[in-house]
Formats: sequence, C-alpha cells, structure tokens
Amino acid sequence: MLSFEYLEHVQGGLDRSAVLDELMRTYGRDVWNYALFLTRSRELADDIAQDVFVKVYEKLYSYRGESSVRTWLLAVTRNTALDAMRSSWLKRVMLLPQRLLTSDSVPSAEREALNRELVHETWSVVLDLPAKLREVLLLSAHHGLQMKEIAQLLGVSEGTVKSRLFRAREQASRRFKQLDESTAAAYGEEEWT
Repeated sequence: MLSFEYLEHVQGGLDRSAVLDELMRTYGRDVWNYALFLTRSRELADDIAQDVFVKVYEKLYSYRGESSVRTWLLAVTRNTALDAMRSSWLKRVMLLPQRLLTSDSVPSAEREALNRELVHETWSVVLDLPAKLREVLLLSAHHGLQMKEIAQLLGVSEGTVKSRLFRAREQASRRFKQLDESTAAAYGEEEWT
C-alpha cells in the first residue's frame, strides 16, 4: 500500500489530479464498500464515492495528517453518506436491499452456492445488528482500523468503541449460534455433530 504521509506537508504546487488518481486506485474500493455498507444501495454508493473524491480533490491541501489518509477518507465517506441519507428525497424513497458481494473466482457450482449462502447469512447477521454496533464491527473487521482511528472517525471515545465492538461481536456470535442450531434441527442433529 502506498504511503501518503507527504500530504500533510503539502501547501500547494502538487499535481492534485495525480494524487487523486493514486488515492482513488488505493482506497476507491474501500470508500465504495463503506458507502454501500452505510446505504445498502449500489447506486447511492456510486454517487457517494464520486462525491467523496470530489471533496477530497477540493480539500487536498487542507489535509493535516491528524489521522491516516484511509481514516480521513472513511470519515469523509461516512459524513457524505449520512448527509445523503438525511436528504428529503431519500426519506421518501424506500431502498430495497441488493446483492452486497460478488465473487471474482469461478468455483464449482456446489461450492459457489455454499459460499453465496454463507456470505448471505454473514451479511444478514451483520446488517441485523443495530447501526452503531455494525458500523464499528465493519470498520474493525473489514477495514482493519484501530480503536483510536474508529473513535476519531465516529467522534466517540475509545471506550465507547471498545464497548460497541464487544457488544457487536457478542450479538453476532449469539445469532450465528442460533443459525447453527436451527440448521442442525432442520437437517437432523447427527449430520452436524
């Protein structure tokens, strides 16, 4: 992964288009995935990701290095997504859940069906968590942010992040256990033990 530490020392004269291109290549997928996670809409995630990088282009010289570039971009993404979801237009439109993940490989049909079901169940459990819990779980597990970075991004204390992460993992674990038990009951206990 590229290091963008030099950005905190730049005052002007930098080719912003070249830097933006690097940022988009390095973090574009993270920005889009986080926007999708927050909005549950591919179309809205596309718009938000585009808006994020427009804002970054305009504010590139104001980056102060108080957090990593990745954390900064995710914070801009979160704020942009929250603004979009608060808009009066979006409140009048019901967003339908869409397929969240796609597979790049081509495994056997059976394995692909099992993987698709596992991914669906996993996302179902995560998306059923309360918003505050699922957000810290995603930022920690998927984006690999540290407690301090998550706290900074969300504007809460590290203790709050730690508590939310613990509760998110606990609730997800309990839900996975319930799913396993219901699957075992449906197919007979002897097949699963």
